[in-house]
Amino acid sequence: MNTRTIALIAVFITSLIYGVTFTIAKEVMPLYIKPYGFILLRVGGATIVFWLVGLLIKAKSIEKQDYKHILLASFFGVGINMLTFFKGLSLTTPISAAAIMVMSPIMVLLFASLLLKEKIIPRKILGVIIGFIGALLLIIYGNSSEVNGENIILGNFLVFVNAASYGFYLVLAKKLIEKYNPVVFVKWLYLFGLIWVLPFGLNELTEVQWNIMPTSIYLKAGFVVLFTTCVTYLFNLYGLSKLKPTTVSVFIYLQPVIASIYALSVGSDTLNTVKIAATLLIFLGVYLVTKQVQNSAK
Repeated sequence: MNTRTIALIAVFITSLIYGVTFTIAKEVMPLYIKPYGFILLRVGGATIVFWLVGLLIKAKSIEKQDYKHILLASFFGVGINMLTFFKGLSLTTPISAAAIMVMSPIMVLLFASLLLKEKIIPRKILGVIIGFIGALLLIIYGNSSEVNGENIILGNFLVFVNAASYGFYLVLAKKLIEKYNPVVFVKWLYLFGLIWVLPFGLNELTEVQWNIMPTSIYLKAGFVVLFTTCVTYLFNLYGLSKLKPTTVSVFIYLQPVIASIYALSVGSDTLNTVKIAATLLIFLGVYLVTKQVQNSAK
């Protein structure tokens, strides 16, 4: 098996993990662990894992002037990103959240244009408009009456903010990722991220009644910390080292499919016409934004 095949398998597994996480995390919160408490558990656990792995890595240290850039990247890539995602997911449904997350490539395009002065061609502008319309439809009208949610509209909006925040983070972190060893970068990213989420999650984490939590919930929480956070990040980094970023980004389209199949199979969500139509619009928008001619086989 060649390295390219292994890389493709790695990014596929990443999408598979992300896809089932929408439902798995939803089963943990807010009944057993509230959203912000779950975020603190996730970021704290990942920080410990990445710093332990960092002890085995001999690589260039972070330069003094770059710490402030990593701090800013952690605000959008860990703080705002995770806090809005888990809070939003606790209020909406797995399928809606997964579909809105596909907006990330569109947000990357917009922020790259604003910050990096990358040119946007008319086809991509059309894709942004179509994708945004799809997300707006899903946010406002994507409620399933059969599914109980505290506030579907607010939940969908927060997931959209999460997608935008993550897109902004990718643009901010682009040069840092190229400059430093991935593990060295991410251990500082998560340490700073821990500072952002600690004030929000501390009270909720101390409220958790660990003694009455079923074993299955412990396993699902552990899955999110170990696999959704640590394994996916490392697998994605390996994929990016062997494949073109555009190749890796294609796999994000699998997440709503996997999330929908898993959510429907365990009965945690339902489909309706608005969800299907809005998701198709989002996919069309992302396709128009990311479509480009590739001469390489990667």
